[in-house]
Amino acid sequence: MTLVSIPNPDLDVSPVDNNVHWNLANYRRQGFHNLHTIARYVTSIRSQRVLPFRKDIDCTIGERPDVARFLSVPHFSGFVVARDDRVLYEAYAADFGPDRPHATMSITKTLLNIMLGRCVAEGLLDLDRQVKDYLPEIGTGYGEATVRAVADMNVANNYSDDDNDPTATTTWSSLEAAGGLRSPPDDGKGLTIRSLLCGITGDDLVNRTGHLIYKTANSELLGWIVERVSKRSLGSWLIDIVDAAAFEHSFHIACDCDGVPLLGGGASLSARDLARFGLLFARRGAGVDGRHVADAAFIEETRRDPGPPWPKPREGLYYSRQTTTNGTWLGHGGYGGQYLLANPDTGIAVVYMAIFENQSGDSADMWPPLINMMAELAAAGSPSTGTGSEVIGT
Repeated sequence: MTLVSIPNPDLDVSPVDNNVHWNLANYRRQGFHNLHTIARYVTSIRSQRVLPFRKDIDCTIGERPDVARFLSVPHFSGFVVARDDRVLYEAYAADFGPDRPHATMSITKTLLNIMLGRCVAEGLLDLDRQVKDYLPEIGTGYGEATVRAVADMNVANNYSDDDNDPTATTTWSSLEAAGGLRSPPDDGKGLTIRSLLCGITGDDLVNRTGHLIYKTANSELLGWIVERVSKRSLGSWLIDIVDAAAFEHSFHIACDCDGVPLLGGGASLSARDLARFGLLFARRGAGVDGRHVADAAFIEETRRDPGPPWPKPREGLYYSRQTTTNGTWLGHGGYGGQYLLANPDTGIAVVYMAIFENQSGDSADMWPPLINMMAELAAAGSPSTGTGSEVIGT
């Protein structure tokens, strides 16, 4: 007997705007808070040890008008300022909390800076070689591009993150379906991240726009290169990073049916754990045990030798090796309202989590003041010395 089934409601696609149900404005907040249970395939990792945080609250942070503004908006979820093993400030929305996972979207890309740096430091990867030297099976959309250009979002091809781009033959919705974040247009058999990458085409790959061309497919390609040259699974890389950051709660990441993680935007974790991750960059790649999971020289080159600039309204910011930088701090935004920023000069990491409930899921005017506020906090440090602080996060 054959029973009637229906499409998974969370992953079904709206015929009106081609958007997946969990990402519609009416459901996006619930979707971002629960994406680790919505995606079709998810890998979860727990750290062997935990970095316990001590509260050492600097009340002047919350008294800043710019901070108060971003903590009072309807789209706010969570906010953490951390240094070493101390939480200098934190706040959460009523429907969120310190132990709740949150989708981080494109902040996930920063994992690749760590992986690439290690591969370069170990002599496994040359950023100035072409992609086809490492992935001979790749298609025309990336084969002639250098690894550096891919990492710096400096490649022009026929892939676009914008589903409405008339020049694109492959778009984000296909990658989203491959990564299990939406129902595929057919039965989905054979749809994987890497088969999709091989199908991306291009002719003249030179970026002539004068600014970055943001493509999430670039990040998935870099993950494949890392796996190929290191002869290690991406899962083993993620375990190393999770252990080095010493997360308190689970790190979740969506993946395709082959188990390949969606490095371009599939991770979910708590705000405190995202701060612990940011502290890896603030410590120039040193894990909690002192071993460098990332390469300090590569992190320094990332912020001192950036790639193309961001277009307006993010003047003064540059894209470099899967991060954004102004020459001092390293960071990355995530679709929907997330941002992570880390300053290696002060050792401070700042996390902001939010969810825009408009149709596009974005608000271009919000980013400059948010980033400026976070950068100032990361640069200023805290006057508090923290004696007898309460230990949290264990």
